[in-house]
Amino acid sequence: MKKTPEWIQWTRSLVFVVQMYLVMAGLALLFALPAAMHRRYAFVAIRLYCRWIRWSADLLVGLRSEIRGQVPTGPALICSKHQSFFDILIICSVIDRPRFVMKKQLKNVPIIGYYARIIGCIVVDRGRKSLAVKQMMRQIDRNGDSKGQLVIFPQGTRVKPGASAPYKIGAALLYNRLECQCIPAATNVGVFWPRRAIMRRQGLAVVEFLDPITSGLLQRDFMVTLESTVESHSNRLMKEAGLGRGQVERTLPG
Repeated sequence: MKKTPEWIQWTRSLVFVVQMYLVMAGLALLFALPAAMHRRYAFVAIRLYCRWIRWSADLLVGLRSEIRGQVPTGPALICSKHQSFFDILIICSVIDRPRFVMKKQLKNVPIIGYYARIIGCIVVDRGRKSLAVKQMMRQIDRNGDSKGQLVIFPQGTRVKPGASAPYKIGAALLYNRLECQCIPAATNVGVFWPRRAIMRRQGLAVVEFLDPITSGLLQRDFMVTLESTVESHSNRLMKEAGLGRGQVERTLPG
């Protein structure tokens, strides 16, 4: 297959990014009132948008996307690797009642903040670590949704392929507090959809739901299991996507 020249791929990426935000605005307006009346319409709007982005990414820039593993249904805590906005979109395109642990800055972002409040996202102040944990646990106790899937990014932020970042204690606290299955998730999307860049590269972006982590582990054992599982599978997916061996090895825990 002949490689697309960089300037053509960049132009296609720009068209894709522009339509991505236009469609977001259109769907947000269309569902704003129904979503305010009942949150199920917010979930419908989110799922429609995420599936549109996956389809249009394939059409416009040649970025296909795939879900591997068993998609969580019913109550679940999803602990996912986070590399770009695209892994959020892929996850939300297939789970039925998503909500996220998210940084407080997002609650004031137009559209995102409005729908995040409706679906019950957990807002934390990442700059104040001890307070952030207390905020998260209070909101879990007050706004717990036993029917949905709570997604947390254990590293607390997007981490580009080849880089490393520590796993934070919040995932373990939720694992101990919530009485539901804990599903780790790996991804390679950052190879194709970089942070703060227009360019979207051709290829196959994958989010893989992994086997549930056994309940009842001690906090330290849980953190070691989670990190080793997510990082090893994400490294495998990034190698499949063509990231160099040396770049991937830098992400290995320990």
